Amino acid sequence: MLGAGVDEVGRGPLAGDVVTAAVILDPKRPIEGLADSKKLTEKKRNYLFDQIQQEAMCFCIARASIEEIDQINILQASLLAMARAVEGLSIQPEHVWVDGNRLPKWHYASEAVVKGDARVPAIAAASILAKVTRDREMIEFDQIYPGYGFASHKGYPTKAHLAAIERLGVTPIHRLSYGPVKAIVEQQPLF
Repeated sequence: MLGAGVDEVGRGPLAGDVVTAAVILDPKRPIEGLADSKKLTEKKRNYLFDQIQQEAMCFCIARASIEEIDQINILQASLLAMARAVEGLSIQPEHVWVDGNRLPKWHYASEAVVKGDARVPAIAAASILAKVTRDREMIEFDQIYPGYGFASHKGYPTKAHLAAIERLGVTPIHRLSYGPVKAIVEQQPLF
């Protein structure tokens, strides 16, 4: 059975897109070391990121924008981005394993797998592609919006990030529907 694994990264951050990936691994070319992306070192994730792109039968990295997150909420935006990732595969899967407990509305035979990034290699591969992609984008945003610390906290609501928003204001990459950002916007003008 030709199966794809799907995962998302970026539901909790206050800034940036939610990024998803779908991966169909090649059973003839197994990849050693696949695991939950959060449990791997950055060096190991970067190594596996390249290896997955070279060895997988196919993959697709997709996203939902900040505007979509603010319009339809983060859960719906995550599901939308997952659907985009699977639809973007060059080979359509016979089955899809999705990390978590929710499935997008789609026509694929599929299964939601709680802690799937630790249990299903294709989901682990998808989590690595999504996390490395999003982390690299946040490092780029750190150059565009200096002083916010995006390279270190990746947009998550750390004390340093919240203090930076208080001090510097909200940027165009902040999610305006998120409570901490919304509270600051109500007090001061946008970036």
